Formats: sequence, structure tokens, C-alpha cells
Amino acid sequence: MRWTLKPKPETSKIDTLNKVLQVDDTVATLLLQRGIDTYEAAKTFFRPSFSDLHNPFLMKDMDLAVSRIEKAIAENENILVYGDYDVDGTTAVALLSSYLKTKLDSIATYIPDRYDEGYGISYKGIDFADDNDFSLIIALDCGIKAVDKINYAKEKGIDFIICDHHRPGDVIPDAVAVLDPKRDDCEYPFKELCGCGVGFKLITALASKQGQTVEDLVEYLDLVATAIGADIVPIIGENRALAYFGLQVINTNPRPGMKAIIAEVKKDELTITDVVFIIAPRINAAGRMKHGNHAVTLLTETDFNLAAEYAVDIDRFNTDRRETDKRITEEALIQIEVHNEQDCFTTVVYNESWHKGVIGIVASRLTETYYRPTLVFTKSGSKLAASARSVKGFDVYNALEACSEYIEQFGGHKYAAGLTLLPENYEAFKTKFESVVKSTIDPKLLTPELKIDLELNLTKVDHRLFRIIQQFAPFGPGNMSPTFMTQNVNDTGHGKCVGEDNKHIRFTATQSFNDKIACIGFGLGDKIDIIKSRRPFSIAYGIDENHWNGNVSLQLKLKDIKE
Repeated sequence: MRWTLKPKPETSKIDTLNKVLQVDDTVATLLLQRGIDTYEAAKTFFRPSFSDLHNPFLMKDMDLAVSRIEKAIAENENILVYGDYDVDGTTAVALLSSYLKTKLDSIATYIPDRYDEGYGISYKGIDFADDNDFSLIIALDCGIKAVDKINYAKEKGIDFIICDHHRPGDVIPDAVAVLDPKRDDCEYPFKELCGCGVGFKLITALASKQGQTVEDLVEYLDLVATAIGADIVPIIGENRALAYFGLQVINTNPRPGMKAIIAEVKKDELTITDVVFIIAPRINAAGRMKHGNHAVTLLTETDFNLAAEYAVDIDRFNTDRRETDKRITEEALIQIEVHNEQDCFTTVVYNESWHKGVIGIVASRLTETYYRPTLVFTKSGSKLAASARSVKGFDVYNALEACSEYIEQFGGHKYAAGLTLLPENYEAFKTKFESVVKSTIDPKLLTPELKIDLELNLTKVDHRLFRIIQQFAPFGPGNMSPTFMTQNVNDTGHGKCVGEDNKHIRFTATQSFNDKIACIGFGLGDKIDIIKSRRPFSIAYGIDENHWNGNVSLQLKLKDIKE
């Protein structure tokens, strides 16, 4: 890994913040690195408030969306709430449909089948709406590029409201309203909402017309926080406030479906990291292994006993998903080795029998292994479908755009995307993708970067610092948990490998023989020779607490070790 030490703020700024906040240099530096340089900014950071949220009517077309929904409610129209099959889409559908059902009975939901219909708005979904007399479709977490499909719906007399957060194409669909903060002509101040976040802004706008405020909608924030964590959007600005209050709902008064998931995993208090690794994979597993409808059913269920039954099914889907992605990852790694493609600038693999629902996860695992922009293909009907994942600093969406001559359809983000192409174009696409990445990527991006916030002496690591860092949460993109570095460290002599196949490492670090602190390094078992060498070494780590037999002690959670 490349260790990159973040620039240290000017001493004068550190001194000023020290005096204003009554904190030490370490905390002042961490805050300044996050753009927090005043008392007011620190107050907003440490004490998120609903007042941090922007007026939803600042979003382009919000007034049109609200007017159309109010008309539908007044005239008792049938409304279809449509969303993607991933966590962001299913939570958004659960959020908007459950809110609208408090106003109108004739609300139904629709999640496209990942295998039959694919990503986003489908003709089959529009035909379903037409056959069942739905006059309004509200699409969440999808639709910003569905120009032809919106026109198709219009021909059938069906209106569309789009709530999306993906990058628009050259043409904005001709819908009644298109809510997307990433529109060039949208002046909404915060651009990084997830799809469920845009849905929440919509219900906030609707509720305001009834004299309600955000405080009246707190019960929906468990869904929003889950989507924020799962969709890996920056946890800054509005997202920080939404995640902060959403976590409070998850831990104190979650909806029955969420409560049932938490009961299955038996954990008392969840962080945003737990949401990402415990709740989100289970919700995602429904769309990956069976159908996204299962997730919406669970998240909208009001009876806990029924929700508990659904949660058991969801947990089973997740177990199946884990087994499947492990097998396919192993097969993909063999394919790369057999074709001797480890030294390419990209990783592109294909097997027509691979499960479409897990190729995104497999792409992520391959990226972790070879640290290259990665595509995993499988057969999907008469076409090939792929999930793309990228390395930090490289825009895979732009790279795919440069290969568009071979692609049927694609969409996504800088670091994650999806596409389809015809089988006969696979080899040409693979060659072009390798060429595009090779000619545009900075070679240093092919080595993982570990950003270090600050170099610390071990004497600085204490419970007070740990408690203050905990108040930096919720952590995520834009506000990652601080990573520290300490040089000239020695093992006290009892370091060893632990865990299955000795994959992990555990030792006690000392810097001046007066300070000793336990260290655990998951996946760092191959560094055992460094700590056994009796020569000083450097460690990169986060500060953590170890709870064991009723005792609580500080420990360093190692991210890397270097000679």
C-alpha cells in the first residue's frame, strides 16, 4: 500500500481552533482536515440538526412533483411507486409508498426483476401500470436516462415523476417532474443525496403543504440512513444529518422489518458500518437471489411477527448469496491466472453461468485482489451483462463511455457501474477497455492508497482521544474514521499469528518501553516476520476498544505494517 500523509494545517489555524474549542493539537488537526475551522462549523459537525437540511423546494421540479401528487390524491388516482432492486431503490420504494398510504389507499409498488427486466424502468413495468389502470408512476433511484420509456408511458396516458441521483445523459426525460440534484440546471445546494434521500426530500415537500416539518417524518429516517450507508454516498452535509438521526431511529425505534433484521443478527447498537455490513447485504440479497419485492414487503410490514418471518427468508437469501459469491470469486481468480492476465491494467472476466445477482460483489472482491478497474460478465438473455468496479481516483464511468461503440446500455457512478453488450462485441470491448484504461490511468492508482490523517506518538493514544473520535461518527466517504501512523515501534516479544490459517496478527506495541498497547491486524499475518525481526517498524492504524470478559481496553486496529 502507498501511505500518503495528509497535509498538516497551518500552525496558526491549529492554535486558533485550540483556543476556540478547548481541544488539543491532535483533535484540532483532524477537524481542520475535514474543513471544520470555526466554532459554528464544529457545532454543526458534532451536533447535527434538522436545521442543517435544505428547503426541498430548492430542487428543480419539486413544485411540479408535489402538485401532480396532490392532484392524484385529490382525485383518488392509482399511483405506482417504482424503484430499483438494490438497497437504495427498495428502501426508497418502502419510504414513499408507506408515506403515500397514509394519504391514499390506491398505492402499489413495483420492483423490476433483475434477470427478466434488468436495471431501471422497464417496458414490462409500464405495461403492468397500463394493464392495472395506474395513471401515475413515481420512479425512485432510476429513470434519469429512461427517455424512450418515459415517452412510451406518455403514449399510454401514464404520467411519470422521476426521483434519481445518478448522472443525467444529454437529454432529460420528458416526465411531469424530474428530481435529480445532479441535473446541470438544478440549483439544489447539496448534490450527493442517494435515491432514498431524494425520495425523503419529496415527502418532506409534500408534508410541508400539510403544515408538517421534518420532525414529523423522523420514523422514515431508518430507511434513509440504510440507503446512505449502502450506496456509499459522502456522509457530509445533509447526508451526515440524515444518517445521524437515522441511526438513532435504527437503535431506538426501528420499523418492524428493520427490527426483525437486527434481531436476527443479535447486535444491540448499530453504527453506520454495521448498517453497511449487516443490514444492507440482507436487504440486497432479496434482489440478488430472489426478487426485490421481498425487501419492500419486509420494510413496509407493520406487524413484527410477520416481519420476523420475512426476515428469516431474507437471512436465508443472504446465506445463499455468500456461498454463491465465494464460489464465483474462486472461479474468476482461476480464470485470471490461467489466462495470465494479472499484469493487465484491467480485470475483465466472463462465464455465462455466473449468477447475475452477485457479479457486483465478485467485481469488488477482484478489485481488492488485483486493484484494477474490474468488469465481471455473465449471460443475461441474448446479451452479456456486467458489473464494473473501479479503484480510488479512476472514473470507470468515463472509461465505459469511451467504449460506448460496443455497449448496448450502461449507467452508474465513478466507482461502480453496470452495462450490457452483445456477445459478438465482448472481445472487441475487452480490448478497447484495456486500451482506454492503460492510456488514461495514472499508474500509481494501481497501488492501493492508505491515507494517513496524522502521525502520532503512542503516548497520545488514550481513552479521551478515543471518546472524541467516536463523536466524529457517523463515518463514511468524506469523513472516514481517522487513520494514524506511528514510526519506530517494537513488539514486546510475544507477537503471533492468530485465526484461521494464521491470517491475522496480534502483538503488543511499544515505542519508548513506557507505553504499551495491544494491536490486532486482520489479514496481516504475512507481516509476522517484520514484527519478529527485532528491528523498529511503522504501523498505520485506527484506535479501537476491545471488550473482553467485562473488561474494556484500548487497542490499535492495524491497517498496514512497514519495515
